[in-house]
Amino acid sequence: MHIGNARSALFNWLYARHTGGTFLLRIEDTDRARSTEAAVQVIFDSLEWLGLEYDGAPVFQFARADRHRDVARELLARGWAYRCWMTPEEGEAAKAAARAAGHALRSPWRDREPGPGMTDQPHVVRFKTPMDGETVIEDAVRGTVAFPNKDLEDLVILRTDGTPTYNLAVTVDDHDMGVTHVIRGEEHLSNAGRQSLMYQAMGWTAPAFGHLPLILGDDGAKMSKRHGAQSVGELRALGYLPEAVRNYLARLGWGHGDDEIFSVEQAIEWFDVGDVTKAGARFDFTKLNAVNAHYIRAADDQRLFDLTMALLAEKDEALGPFEAEGLRRAIPLVKDGAKTLLDLPGLASFAMLRRPIHLDEKTRARLSEDAVSRLYRLREKLAGQNDWTSQGLDELLKAFVAEEGVKFGEIGPLLRGVLTGGNAAPDLASTLFALQREEAIGRIDDALSRGV
Repeated sequence: MHIGNARSALFNWLYARHTGGTFLLRIEDTDRARSTEAAVQVIFDSLEWLGLEYDGAPVFQFARADRHRDVARELLARGWAYRCWMTPEEGEAAKAAARAAGHALRSPWRDREPGPGMTDQPHVVRFKTPMDGETVIEDAVRGTVAFPNKDLEDLVILRTDGTPTYNLAVTVDDHDMGVTHVIRGEEHLSNAGRQSLMYQAMGWTAPAFGHLPLILGDDGAKMSKRHGAQSVGELRALGYLPEAVRNYLARLGWGHGDDEIFSVEQAIEWFDVGDVTKAGARFDFTKLNAVNAHYIRAADDQRLFDLTMALLAEKDEALGPFEAEGLRRAIPLVKDGAKTLLDLPGLASFAMLRRPIHLDEKTRARLSEDAVSRLYRLREKLAGQNDWTSQGLDELLKAFVAEEGVKFGEIGPLLRGVLTGGNAAPDLASTLFALQREEAIGRIDDALSRGV
């Protein structure tokens, strides 16, 4: 699911929840080559991951093809459609002639009666677009939009094999499903004109339309692969939390004042499609990272651990029991520095090292005779420490340097190197707490055994 589709789904969901309406899901699977079981499952999985629960059972468009064909036949009977026997070559020539005449395609079969037996020959059915005037829609985002009818071609609504095309199927399904509002990307704006004519032809009431601005890359160009992740699945795999993605997508083209972070309840209360901007919205990974970092800081530690372990397993980077336990213990202490879930293993790497850990050159250089003697005395203090909490360990370290009559800089860097091997880590008390007594003292003992 492309992030543009995800934002459309989010805005429909927010509007439905804001107004007390229903959020309907339709799988538009008339393109059988692309509509594989796996592709459809991605839609379900993405909506579930984003927390966008839909109401009722999903509707599969392909299963409604008979209904679409019935409406096409009714349009024929009403004079709003006609059969067309143009060959592909004739069609290209007709398009060129139409362009030269200053209007969209009109088939020569539009007002021609078929000969005997021709209805049994392969042909398409086209919608009979009015030649003159204009079709006007009131768009919730863009205001009044007028389409000169001469610019709207006579669309194929049934292919030669009898399968319905997109605009016919969507129009029929929206009507039959009782859809009152359609919120979708601006690339569908011209379709709104075509579909409005079909509603008119059938004597149906058209839904209200709202066409969302494009999502652009940080350089202002249309979002593409060169801008990075483009789908919900890719964002999940990169370690973004669903609540962060949902919050950030809501800000792409819509907002509530200067609020950058808001709960889903607030978004539902505030959202109105009329507040969506017309201008393209830039997808900025720096801003997404800031939003994600906020939600990581606020997230339950066990949930962060479970999600990170699942992501690593999917990447065939599963952790062993020892490393996993180190990650679990370190997450509460390092998560404030994480932008994504995939940052957590790196930030927690100090707790995932197996003994004996490699000491960096600076740490080895600090192992003087006096330093080793002082480290041994600290080791004994730690071995007798009952309160193995960050606060208790911080008090022990402060009392130790006072007792030794030295500044913390004379023991802190050495202890940090011995415990972490030079890897990034939180403050020393938190590092000791994350490692726990046995592992922390074991690392100190390893360093002491190396001597001066």
